[in-house]
Amino acid sequence: MTARIAKLVIFRGRVQGVGFRRTTWHLAQNFSVTGYVRNEPDGSVRLQVEGPEDEVSQFLARLQETMKDFIVAVDVSACEPNDHAGFEIAY
Repeated sequence: MTARIAKLVIFRGRVQGVGFRRTTWHLAQNFSVTGYVRNEPDGSVRLQVEGPEDEVSQFLARLQETMKDFIVAVDVSACEPNDHAGFEIAY
């Protein structure tokens, strides 16, 4: 069993208006992760994801591969867990 971690990820590029949040939500359903994804006023997309370290890593790798044509930069940092019940699109 791997440790549970929480990550804050900011995606920059052409990440709004291209189905990024919906794709993120759909991909999250395939992993043991919780959290949220939302558009930010500066045009970036904010993702907070929590779960077993291997699940979070695999989920982020799959998301970045799936949306690579739209992502220019990714900033990842550790954050405090929020104990989300599931994964949601936040507005």
